[in-house]
Parts: sequence; C-alpha cells; structure tokens
Amino acid sequence: MIRAPLITALLATSPAFAEPETYVLDPSQSQTLFSYSNFGYSTTWGMFSGWEGTLDFDAEDPANSSVEVSILASALFSGWEQRDENLSSPDFFDMATNDTVSFVSTAIDVTGDDTAKITGDLTLGGVTRSIVLDARLNQQADHPQEGKPWVGFTATTNLLRSEFDAGAFAPFISDEVDVQISIEAGKRDD
Repeated sequence: MIRAPLITALLATSPAFAEPETYVLDPSQSQTLFSYSNFGYSTTWGMFSGWEGTLDFDAEDPANSSVEVSILASALFSGWEQRDENLSSPDFFDMATNDTVSFVSTAIDVTGDDTAKITGDLTLGGVTRSIVLDARLNQQADHPQEGKPWVGFTATTNLLRSEFDAGAFAPFISDEVDVQISIEAGKRDD
C-alpha cells in the first residue's frame, strides 16, 4: 500500500512538463514566395508579405506546438501591377470575395533535430484544403535587438492551383505552384 505522503513526495520530485510558449509573428520578417511556370518560357514569382499570427512553440516537445497565421490577400505582390490585378480576379484568387489567406496547423510530425512536417488547413480563395509543410527550425535564441526569445523557421510545399479553384489557363500556366515560407516570431510579452 502506498501512503499519501509518499505519493506527494513522488509528485514533488517528478520533472515538470513545459507548456508551449506563445510567439507572435514579426510581420516585417514573415514572407511567402511562390513560383510557377508561365507557358514553359519562364518561371514567374510572387510574394505575400506581412503575415500575422501566433506560434505556440514547445521546444522540449515540438510535436506539441501549433501555428495559426493569416494575411490579407491584397498583400500579394508579383512585381507587375497587371499580373497582380489578374491574380486578384475571379479567374484566380477572387480577392474581392475572399480577402484573407490563412493557415492553421492540425498536426506536427517531428522528422529530425530541427525538421518537421506540419500538416494544416490552408484557406486560399475561399477554399480550405489540408497541406503539408516541410519545415526547418533555423534558430531559437534571444534576439540581439529585441532582447527576448525569438525563433525563425523556413518551410516549403507544393500546391495545385486547381484544388483552390484558381486553375485558370492550366496547363499552359502550370497548375503546380512551388511555395517557400520564411517566418520569424518573438515571444509574446505577458
């Protein structure tokens, strides 16, 4: 029979489990680049910059982490105003109706010391689909200018435009889009 004082002593000496810490994205350093083939002649690039959101990061158990981010679709920049207008149209992202792009993680599978596959729901053009990001932790340390804990991640994935009702002119303009993500986040001030 185990006595109550012994149980209390065992619990008191058990290691504490850390809870995820909330980090807030730095919109000035959080960007998504995308590229696609244009009729096979060139690769066209675009960017969404200024993401906002939070990362609940558990350094001891990264699988226990989560991320939720969003950006106004109007933050799209391709470097050519007419292309931006075209991508904003109902042929592609229909931004007049669907003004926000968002991602909410649903699972994290740790694959290495600083890598993971992050599964989550991407909402783009009013359509939500599950995608997988191949993610890498670039750095976790105190930021030299901000003076508080900071993390940085990169991630990649491939999307099919047609799965988000944005498949106009495929296959001439490639259906497949390569995506590169880079974000920084600082620990939230409590």
